[in-house]
Order: sequence, then C-alpha cells, then structure tokens
Amino acid sequence: MTKPILVFGYGNASRGDDALGVLALEYIQTHFTLDAVELLTDFQLHIEHALDLEQREMVLFIDASVKSDCAFAFTQLTPQRDLSHTTHAMSPSAVLDIYQRLQNKAPPPCFLLAIGAECFGLGESLSDNAKRNFANATKLIDQLFNTLTLECWQMQCSQSF
Repeated sequence: MTKPILVFGYGNASRGDDALGVLALEYIQTHFTLDAVELLTDFQLHIEHALDLEQREMVLFIDASVKSDCAFAFTQLTPQRDLSHTTHAMSPSAVLDIYQRLQNKAPPPCFLLAIGAECFGLGESLSDNAKRNFANATKLIDQLFNTLTLECWQMQCSQSF
C-alpha cells in the first residue's frame, strides 16, 4: 500500500556536500515514526520518478543546493517544464510537470528543502558549512515531521535561514 507522504532525498554520498539529501533521509528515519511516510533515495531525479508521486498526499524533495546564500530554503513547488535537452539533472519542478502531463491532473502538493552546499568533489567529506547548514535544516525537519499536515508545511514555506 502506498504511504500518503513521500520524502525523496537525493544526491551522491561519495561527493561531499551532495550527500545532504541522503543524510536528511537518515535523520528522518532515526528520529520519527514513519507510519505515513515513505522514504526514497537516488543519485538524481529521473523521468520515472514522476510515477512515485501517484497516490500521494504530499511530497518533500530534499537536496543540496549551491544556489543558496543561506543555510537552507523551504519552498512549495509548481510544475515547470525542463527546457534542457537532457534528463541527466532534472529539477523537482520538472518531475511535477511530467506527472501533470502523464496523469492529466495536478500533482500532489510538493515541497523542496534545499540545503546550502559548496563542495562536491569525489571522495570529499561534508564541508564545515554544510554541517552547520544541515544542523539548522534539522530544526525545520523536526517541525515538519512533528506536524505532518499540509497547512503546517505551507506555513513554513519561503523560509530561508
């Protein structure tokens, strides 16, 4: 049976700060009861991940972000077509767009927790900044998973720390 909430942490644990999405899943798995939550991980997003959105009430994507000047950002996503000519590095919004086009309906409410990162070299460990940013992001994760409601998650949106 499909659980109503999907948390998708993605990244490569062998590439320094790129491990943040995977580490967030490990944190969630060890700190919360997951009766209503399914955890999913992969190195990157693919077209096929649109199928993982089926029968969900909410979805949370968690990833490392070099585009952030803050510890983390939490936003609600909207479907957006990816204009690149490759599926090598899809965005969560592109996955939502594929879902919408395949299913002919809006995707479930989806959110992105983007944790600030800077070092992605093969074999590197987490940078000091990524460690601090992750510690700050776990405070938001605690709030989200102590109240697994759409209203709570929407109230936390557009927060950058």
